[in-house]
Amino acid sequence: MHMLKVSEAPVNRRGGQESFLMLTKGQFDSRHLTVTRVEGAPGSEQPVHAHEQEQVYVMISGRGIMCVGDEVREVEAGTLISSAQKRPGTPRVRRSLVNNPV
Repeated sequence: MHMLKVSEAPVNRRGGQESFLMLTKGQFDSRHLTVTRVEGAPGSEQPVHAHEQEQVYVMISGRGIMCVGDEVREVEAGTLISSAQKRPGTPRVRRSLVNNPV
């Protein structure tokens, strides 16, 4: 079993949001999955960026707009979003999250 507290996770800060890297390539023997806890104030926005690994988001609170590749969708608390690659070796998926006021 592997465990990591949010307070111990590496953090990236961009666009008024904090991304806590809970699981990433090479951590806990992970090779294909990234798990990130993102916190952001209303109106904050991550710039479009890409990850090599598959990434899963679970909206805990609030609502926003998620962009994955060319797809743009509204998301809210209780939503799971997966940004899985279509197939291994394809270009990295670009994504962004805009946090809208509740």
